[in-house]
Amino acid sequence: MIDMLVRLYDLPESASMFDKIREQGITLRRARAFEKHTVAAFARQHFSEKWASEIEVAITRQPVSCWIATRNKEIIGFSCYETTQRGFFGPTGVIEAARGTGLGKALLFKALESLRDMGYAYGIIGGVGPREFYEKNCGAIEIPGSDPGVYSDILP
Repeated sequence: MIDMLVRLYDLPESASMFDKIREQGITLRRARAFEKHTVAAFARQHFSEKWASEIEVAITRQPVSCWIATRNKEIIGFSCYETTQRGFFGPTGVIEAARGTGLGKALLFKALESLRDMGYAYGIIGGVGPREFYEKNCGAIEIPGSDPGVYSDILP
């Protein structure tokens, strides 16, 4: 799976996108340290043990580098940055019932804007799955020779 590069200084406006998410009764916020077990369990249940591990790292950062989406006090999605590598986006996930709402894009932008706010000009999306999603939504481009990149020799 390839890595992709994003020009963080050239991200489109996001306020209206965040408004649409809020209008659906969804809250976007950083996870809190005391919620680490809850957010990691969510990732473990809906995605993978490896993503749960990355969330546990993200929640130890200051500021926390894990955004969550909640509705009615339940997690429905998350996005992380600076977990496996500095300047990297991911992992990210949205439960199936909340897909198609624009939530994945909103969580992507929360994390990318956080990287930009840290002073990065470029962000890396590591081990990309839905390549077209990132090309369309944030102008990401493939990094030549990036497969497997930092994801070689992964332990089971």
